[in-house]
Amino acid sequence: MADNFQRVDDLAEIQERLPTFLAVGVFDGIHRGHQHLLQQMVAAARSAGARPAVLTFFPHPKEVILDLKGRLYLTTLERRIALLAAEGIELVIVHPFNEKVRQTRARTFIENLCHRMDLRQIWGGSFSLGYQREGNAEFLRKLGEEKGFTVHVMQDLVQWRGERVSSSRIRQALAEGDMAEVNGCLDRPFCVSGQVTMGDQRGRQLGFPTANLVVWEQQLLPANGVYATYAQLHGDVYQAATNVGVRPTVNDRKLLVEAHLLNFEREIYGETLSLDFIARVRDERKFPDLTALTEQIKTDVATVRQILAE
Repeated sequence: MADNFQRVDDLAEIQERLPTFLAVGVFDGIHRGHQHLLQQMVAAARSAGARPAVLTFFPHPKEVILDLKGRLYLTTLERRIALLAAEGIELVIVHPFNEKVRQTRARTFIENLCHRMDLRQIWGGSFSLGYQREGNAEFLRKLGEEKGFTVHVMQDLVQWRGERVSSSRIRQALAEGDMAEVNGCLDRPFCVSGQVTMGDQRGRQLGFPTANLVVWEQQLLPANGVYATYAQLHGDVYQAATNVGVRPTVNDRKLLVEAHLLNFEREIYGETLSLDFIARVRDERKFPDLTALTEQIKTDVATVRQILAE
């Protein structure tokens, strides 16, 4: 992150009241569409000598409004912030979304922003801020005439393979284990990170020791199955055969993310490992016995080597 980067969790934490171009939205995943909007805004802000900033909501408004549970997010909040910083954003406001914010009138919300920063432009793909989603683009433009800011709605929807890129499209592709679709929409490999914890050592007994990741319980995972992945550890990258699933052959019911790092023998318990998912090797299935499972793992590892070599 740049030296001038700042992340705040409350508007009162903003250190300087600078001329600011502000993108507003959830930005879960930072996919191609988000990237296009952010790149356009950052370029415009720098041309005008203004600070490019993002206000991102957490938790997701739908989580609060619809009382959603379980795996909802394409990225962790920390990775979202890092990806925003990589796009040149200098200020990220992680704004809480709760019942109080949900009931806040759009004018009040925007006036608070104007109080904390010299707001020059608001950017977004669409707008529905404030109580009963009253803060749409037309509302904001009228308020901007009064407060001295303009509103920029990105109309040119970004496409990949002839269809619009969206978070819902990526979620559907993840549910199908279609990593080519997921990664194409993201413009980078889908990543899962977590601390390595000790499992039941079954992989080691079969001759294929695995690193078991403790993954944030609200992050989406690809469909159960075996994947060709790249494992990142302390800046080093290793090929890995990764299983996502419940291990039906041994009657396990807990969803696990287990990575067998190729040509790797060190103990890494307690360390943070990141996995970039490249392609799906096969779906999850139950084998008649451990011998059959071991033979299949040998085949899986060979397939992973071939996929990643290409």
